[in-house]
Order: sequence, then C-alpha cells, then structure tokens
Amino acid sequence: MKVLGIFGSVKRPSRTARLVDAILEGIARGADVEIDRIDLVDAAPVLFRALRADQLDAAGRAIVDAVEAADVLVVGSPVYRASYTGALKHLFDLVDFRALQGRRVVLAATGGSPLHGLMLEHQFRPLFGFFGAVTIPTTIYAVEADFTEYTLSNPAVEARIERAIFELFDLSPAISRIDATTGAGDGVLRIVSGEIAAN
Repeated sequence: MKVLGIFGSVKRPSRTARLVDAILEGIARGADVEIDRIDLVDAAPVLFRALRADQLDAAGRAIVDAVEAADVLVVGSPVYRASYTGALKHLFDLVDFRALQGRRVVLAATGGSPLHGLMLEHQFRPLFGFFGAVTIPTTIYAVEADFTEYTLSNPAVEARIERAIFELFDLSPAISRIDATTGAGDGVLRIVSGEIAAN
C-alpha cells in the first residue's frame, strides 16, 4: 500500500509537516506500507510553472503522478485566510478529477486558534469529496501550544491520530477497490472487495 504525506505549508520548519509526519509514523507502525512525502516548500515552485496539467514539465508531472498513484493520502495544511494554502490548492487543481476516486484521505491542519479547526470540515473535506475520495471521519487539528519546539507533545492530539489510523485500517477492506463506470445517461458506482459488489 502506497501512503503519501503532503505538507501543505510553504514554510520550514513547519508544525504542519511535523503533524503529518506523526500520522505517517503511526501508519507505518501498524501496517507494511510504502511511504513517500511531498513538501510544498520544494514542490510549489515547480508546480507554479504550470497553470494547467498539460503545461507541467517532467518534474511537475512526477509530483502530480505521485498524488494520483497513492492508495492513501495524509494531507496537512496550516489554516490561511480560513482555508488551506493556495499552494496546496494549486497542486490539486493539477490532479485529474477522476484520479482519487475511492482513495482514503486523512485530513490534518494546524492553526492559531481552536476555532480555525472548522476549516477541516468546511473547506478541506469538501475538496476531497469533489474527487470522490473517502475521507477518514476523525480529523487531526493542532495549535502552536500542542508542540514543543516543533515536536508534537499534546496527548489529546496524539490520541486523535491513533483514532484516525484505526479508522483508516478499519475502512481498508471495504474500499480496497472502487470502480466508477458511466452508462448511457446513468452513473454506476461499483464498490468491489472480497464480499461487496453493488450497482
């Protein structure tokens, strides 16, 4: 299983990156996975050379291909202007709208106030709903006080990470493969696993 962490911050060091890393480390402890990371500090300048997917150079195409090929995404962003970062939005503007259907996504964010955590439900989750991805019910949000020198140190946030990882693994058998096909004038979603096949 390919797991891709995406650091949506455009600053380094980054609490967002550390939060995403903590989630990735937890996933790696619970399953045999291949983990990779995209850090927008490095990736955003490459992606901003293209306004559309057909303008991507080889380096930009490789970044987008990594997103589209992942089985699980762990996506984190600081809260900017009541939403996720523009650099992160640009990345997903370049992803094919069919590529993430049925993929599992763990959502994480950092912000300056507990109230900023509402972004996860009102901005972040709908983004992946557009792609037809399956977002894990538990989101992970952390504020500056939850870190000690960029290291996550709040047991309550760590508990949410554990809960999200449990939900991720719990969902895995039921959504091992999702095929979407379109007939003449009708849409059919087939969820296929060892025991499920629904039209």
